[in-house]
Amino acid sequence: MSEWKARRFWKTADLRPAEGGFEVMLDDRVLRTPGKHPLVLPTEGLAAAIAVEWQAQDDLIVPQSMPLTRAANSAIEKVAPQFDAVAAMLAEYGGTDLLSYRATEPEVLIRRQAQGWDPLIDWSATHLAAPLRITHGVIPVDQDPAALARLHARVRDLDLWGLTALHDLVTIPGSLILGLAVVEGRIDAPEAHRLSRIDEDFQAERWGSDEEAAEAAEGRLVAILSAERLWHLSRRG
Repeated sequence: MSEWKARRFWKTADLRPAEGGFEVMLDDRVLRTPGKHPLVLPTEGLAAAIAVEWQAQDDLIVPQSMPLTRAANSAIEKVAPQFDAVAAMLAEYGGTDLLSYRATEPEVLIRRQAQGWDPLIDWSATHLAAPLRITHGVIPVDQDPAALARLHARVRDLDLWGLTALHDLVTIPGSLILGLAVVEGRIDAPEAHRLSRIDEDFQAERWGSDEEAAEAAEGRLVAILSAERLWHLSRRG
């Protein structure tokens, strides 16, 4: 038996003002989440971008081609009901942040990590008031609880849409500092992706690239770019 797939039933996707933001309209139907929750977007720009995703669908609906729609659904159905837990989970990345763990050899990799990561460690100390300690090798390093508390507060201060965007910006590269640097405008998403891959790119140069690994890396970049776009489109003013 063939798998059932949703088909396009509307002619035009548009948007309209709603209480608390904007709604997407599929002809005369209001777009809702899969769980039938109201899909109210915080800005006209985000609503317009989601309407474009729906207008671009052909006969069959392909959810994978609508990253902003999927992110909005997750914000309302998954992040909102457990906001504090999600914020705490993301903040925990500061305790084991990628940028704190450095190679012991070879010297060229040690230099690349220092050149790429030290400026963001310094930025965290000055801009976020959260200095992180650095270790070499895999031995865990205990971070200053006060610094971690300030990082947690920074994450907790985000709104629903900011926290949703931050999720992929942190979990994909494995670094709270990289994610916060993107939402704070210190770096952009492609740079965060590049910095998170210093070790992998070095190994590929040394031993050769793997097609499957390269494809996976490209998928992670696309997800990070989408999260950055969600961040910018969801900003009010």
